[in-house]
Amino acid sequence: MTFLDHLRFAWVHLRERKRQTALTVLGVAVGSAMMITTIAMTRGSAMNVFLRLIDVAPHITIGADRVAAEVPDNLIGIMQGRVSFVRKNVTTDRKVVIKNYSQVVATVSPIREVVDISPYVTSKLLARNKNRFTPCFAKGVMPSLEGGIAGLKKNLLDPEALAELAWTPNGIILGSMLADKLKAEYRDTIMLVDKAGHEYPVLIVGRFRSGFNAKDDKEAYVNLALAQRMESLPANSVTGIGLRISDIDEADAIAARIERLTGYDTKSWSESNKNVIDFYNRNGIITMVLVSFVFVVAGLGVSSVMTTVVLQKVKDIAILRSMGLQRKSITRIFMLEGLLIGTFGVLVGSPVGHLICDLISRIRFAPSSAGVISADRLLIIESPDAHLLVIAFGIVIAVISSVGPARRATSYLPVRVLRGEVG
Repeated sequence: MTFLDHLRFAWVHLRERKRQTALTVLGVAVGSAMMITTIAMTRGSAMNVFLRLIDVAPHITIGADRVAAEVPDNLIGIMQGRVSFVRKNVTTDRKVVIKNYSQVVATVSPIREVVDISPYVTSKLLARNKNRFTPCFAKGVMPSLEGGIAGLKKNLLDPEALAELAWTPNGIILGSMLADKLKAEYRDTIMLVDKAGHEYPVLIVGRFRSGFNAKDDKEAYVNLALAQRMESLPANSVTGIGLRISDIDEADAIAARIERLTGYDTKSWSESNKNVIDFYNRNGIITMVLVSFVFVVAGLGVSSVMTTVVLQKVKDIAILRSMGLQRKSITRIFMLEGLLIGTFGVLVGSPVGHLICDLISRIRFAPSSAGVISADRLLIIESPDAHLLVIAFGIVIAVISSVGPARRATSYLPVRVLRGEVG
């Protein structure tokens, strides 16, 4: 028998049970559509977080911790064969800082991939507006340098806020949620209180909204000189330096290079947010495994249909066998039935999955401050490779599900069937 003969037998068997075949095809189609939609949503969710992470934080951050031992500044000299001890009053509450940060900036600036460099000082404070209090983090920056580092310029709700901050020594730019919490408006004066209880009146010159609720709820930007004064730091010291590079994919390699050049602990955005990235990657894998069980259920439906066909066609199979048809031909017929069901199912499910993805991407809702990210839509990333993967997976599951019934079909002895001992 030729392949077309086998295919014709398989088609006739399925056509005789139209309703059951249609329901089984529908099961495979539903599984395909769900899997395509889940892949698109999972990829979109992860990509949304990754894009926000890239957008609201420096691509590379030079920290104040040194990776190489620093020679004490009061060590007079080094003599071979002798050990010297340096006694120094150590204050545990003193911040670790990058001294002479301009020298570090000069070291990093020649690197071709570095686009922007912005030194900063972070300070943990208490913000007060009349009778409203809330903790916050103030980041002291140079407004002219910080605008392009973490997407700050495009996230401003007041477009001229950075320019106004530059010529307002006691100015401050608040996160939108922090401003709402304090009930503070543009040009209002609020009070920043440091850990020692010192108060610093600041003038609100703008607000920003990054989309990361934790950042919008807790962070603010002030001038670098004010932050250094609040932290009792000299003018040549900062707590970190943020960098923006031209190729985000090279962040890890460039960070390692800068660490070797400067001797300061340097991390790329992916290193700093490794836990978040790992969480979303694991979450995507777990979701895919769970959704794939829909295909397993659809496979059980395929197996059920095949088993029913085998039981109904026992005598036909015996007659074909008695006429000289080989076992492998019987097996091929029933395997082809599984192939047809799987193919029809995924060819229906793939466009349905595309339509569902398109529908979800059009849905808009009010942004919520309850989660990590504030967004008014679900990001959907649909790609051809996802459709090809689901089509292949659906067909393979359907074919595998038909193996059991195909073996059963070849297990009957034609003589026993024709004598009426079976079926």
